Amino acid sequence: MTYDTVVFDNDGVLVGRTAFDVLEAAMAETFEQCGVTDADPDDVEQMTVGATPTQVIRVCRQYDLDPDAFWRTRDSVVSRAQQAEAREGRKAPYDDLRTLANLDSRLGIVSSNQQETVDFLLDHFELTGLFDTAYGRAPTIESLSLRKPNPHYLERALADLEAESALFVGDNESDITAAENAGIDSAFIRRPHREDWNLDVWPTWEIGGLDDLHAICSA
Repeated sequence: MTYDTVVFDNDGVLVGRTAFDVLEAAMAETFEQCGVTDADPDDVEQMTVGATPTQVIRVCRQYDLDPDAFWRTRDSVVSRAQQAEAREGRKAPYDDLRTLANLDSRLGIVSSNQQETVDFLLDHFELTGLFDTAYGRAPTIESLSLRKPNPHYLERALADLEAESALFVGDNESDITAAENAGIDSAFIRRPHREDWNLDVWPTWEIGGLDDLHAICSA
C-alpha cells in the first residue's frame, strides 16, 4: 500500500503531551477568572480533559455561568498554559519529527486540542512549512462533539489535501476509530507513554516512531 497523504494527531505523536497537572491548574484558573473561587475539585477535573457539552452545561448551571463564555475562557487559558510549557521546553517535538521532511506524501494535522494551540506550536517550532493543512478544535462547546472519533476535522483535512489514499497516525484509540469512520487506514504509534497500552481497536499498522512511515508509505 502506498499513501499519497498522511495526517497526524498532534499531542503524543508530533509533540509531547502536556502534563495533566498543568492543564488542571489552568482549569482552576478558568473558574477563578469567571468569578468562581470555590469550584469543586471534581468539577475542575471533569472540565480539564474530555468534557462533553452536556457536562459543560451542567457545571455552568451549577455555578450560574454562561456556558459559551466559560468555554471560550477555558480554551484561551488552557492554550496559554500549553504555550508557556512549549516556551519553557517542557512541551517539545519528538526527535523523529524532522524525518517527515523526506516523506513523499502530503502532510496534515488533526488535533482535538485548540486551533490556537496547534497554530502556536507549528509557528514556535518552525514547522509550518512541513504541513499542508492543520486543524485544531474551535473554542466552542459545539466543537466538543466534533472531536475524534468523530471524523469531522479529519475529513476536512483530507478534502484540503485532495487525498486519494490516506493514513492517519495517532496514539489514542479515538484516532484509530476516527480513521475507520473516515474510511481510511490508521497507524498507532507506540510512544513511551503507550508502550504497555492494550488496544481495544485494530489499527492497520503499529509503529515505534515516525521514521517507520518511510517504509509503510512506499510499501
